[in-house]
Amino acid sequence: MSITAPIAAPDYHGFEPFKLTDPFASWKALREQAPVFYDDRIGYWVVSRYDDVKGVFDNWETFSSANAQQPVRPLGEAAKKVLAEGDFTAYSGLSARIPPDHTRIRAIATKAFTPRRYKVLEPFIRENVNALIDRMIAKGEPEDILTDIAWDLPTITIFTLIGVPVDMIETVKAWASSRTAITWSDLTDDEQVPHAENLVAYWRFCRQLVADAKTTPGDNLVSDLVRFQAEGDEITDHEIASFLYSLLFAGHETTTTLISNTVRELLANDEFAHVAEDPELIPGAIDEVLRVSGSIVAWRRHAERDGEIAGVPIPAGSKVLLLMGAANRDPAVFPDPDTFDITRSNARAHLSFGYGIHYCIGNMLGKLQTKIAVEEIARRLPNLRLVPDAQITFGDNLSFRVPDSVPVLWS
Repeated sequence: MSITAPIAAPDYHGFEPFKLTDPFASWKALREQAPVFYDDRIGYWVVSRYDDVKGVFDNWETFSSANAQQPVRPLGEAAKKVLAEGDFTAYSGLSARIPPDHTRIRAIATKAFTPRRYKVLEPFIRENVNALIDRMIAKGEPEDILTDIAWDLPTITIFTLIGVPVDMIETVKAWASSRTAITWSDLTDDEQVPHAENLVAYWRFCRQLVADAKTTPGDNLVSDLVRFQAEGDEITDHEIASFLYSLLFAGHETTTTLISNTVRELLANDEFAHVAEDPELIPGAIDEVLRVSGSIVAWRRHAERDGEIAGVPIPAGSKVLLLMGAANRDPAVFPDPDTFDITRSNARAHLSFGYGIHYCIGNMLGKLQTKIAVEEIARRLPNLRLVPDAQITFGDNLSFRVPDSVPVLWS
């Protein structure tokens, strides 16, 4: 079947795919007026209702994840040349793989994400949160929760888990930013080139981590994967390096955003004092933040064969954009969906970690770090508040809804 695209409404129902500061009205319009529509500006079928998004995630055989890590805007010749000359052959760790490779690699990787590792990391995370709070207080107010606490905390955690020197935070963050830009942003050919150069350096670093673990193993995740390989598990050096390439990105970028958004939403909705008084409310609050302000609000799928979404034929070869951010505010699932309610009984039903076989493998670690961060910030800075009249914006991106800053006062 050939792909035929209906003509979208002139205003595309207010939907601007790369504008994420305030997308909520357009998401509502899509759910109500065009829950499955073709956006010819990006070449994707856009899906916005909860049951439809969840159903596509669950139907991986028809709607595969093969395009989840492909650049939204195809690479220009200059960027392609940089990657080719740099022997850049990185592939997705898990999110863009399909069974049987996905099943095999995920089973091996899961063995490295053990409760023991989380238990060992918890006091380490708490110590680092307090050190970062000390540093922020010493700088004096106003300061920025994102850059002063949320930026470093998950990076230190994932570096320790993997076995990466902490003094490489700025370098790896720059590499991660380049990966975000080149994969999910709308860059020109010239703008892609410096990011492509960063990706080459990033990939070489991941390959070196695997090589180093073979000669000098340690008590870390990459050494675990190398050991599993030596013990007979079917995983190649390239697959381990690709997993690290994904984990060194996803393992901190999304948690930086989750910590920032959790503090921001609690303050903006006058709930910060409540979690300070009763820390038992924090886990539920985190799930509610994931529902209303998730780190990832859209993800991509590829139609491997003719399919259907909500009665709309989706031809084989089509690209599909799943708006989890819109689905998480679907009133059919979440009553009064635009209200931030930290006691919402079904907040955990959000789709911000995906659904089905690709459900985020690191979800527990991200939530653990956010929980500890909020506990310590609330304990030590009970008078924390947003800078009055601060206009918090979010960067242009197809999938990652990241605040540019979260300016705060605390005295």
